[in-house]
Amino acid sequence: MKVYFVGAGPGDPELITIKGQRLLEKADVVIYAGSLVNPALLASVPASAEVYNSASMTLEEVLKVMIKAAGEGKLVVRLHTGDPALFGAIQEQIDALSEQGITSEVVPGVSSLFAAAAALQQEYTLPGVTQTVIITRLAGRTPVPESESLARLAEHRAALCVFLSVHLLPQVVQALQSANYPPDTPIAVVYKASWPDEVIVRGTLEDIAERVETAGISKTALILVGDFLGKDYTRSRLYDPGFTHGYRGE
Repeated sequence: MKVYFVGAGPGDPELITIKGQRLLEKADVVIYAGSLVNPALLASVPASAEVYNSASMTLEEVLKVMIKAAGEGKLVVRLHTGDPALFGAIQEQIDALSEQGITSEVVPGVSSLFAAAAALQQEYTLPGVTQTVIITRLAGRTPVPESESLARLAEHRAALCVFLSVHLLPQVVQALQSANYPPDTPIAVVYKASWPDEVIVRGTLEDIAERVETAGISKTALILVGDFLGKDYTRSRLYDPGFTHGYRGE
């Protein structure tokens, strides 16, 4: 007995993996995160399959469906947005299934983290700027350890990717100000990266909150902060004619 946890990707139906798509095409039961997963992905699900929208279900209800279906030998797909490993709440599901003797397999997906960078045509790890990406969120119903507060993380001056926090954007700005980020620090907010109604708002620490409010964005958006959004960086050594390696000699 096995349940497949499949990353649906950021929204564009073509950004699901081939493996994930094949599982959907063979699924007997699909439970998808209806508030976030593009329903267009369900077009390939067999007409005979049972399809559940987990947006209105509790963990116990989701588990009941999965345990019953897996026990009957059905192919079960739990479809999560983006990549299940990021803010996917999959561990509690996998552990509960394991207690019932049901194994799980996770199929990675394209995170909105990367769809947003693609939309912006930006690289997170620019030479001479930063080689580190920090993925975090502000505390909401789910607390964040004090040691991982945005103000503390911001001290690294790495590329910051802040999930699930656009409705708290003024607090994000305040945290960055407390970490002595200058007012002209570049920030981008990407709403529904890769969806047809994707919206990009660029600004600075000084004006981003006003720009995002004007755009009417209050959910389903990623906040990206850092100098990687700027134009100043060092050329990569990898393709520098003076840099030799095992595949390119002097």
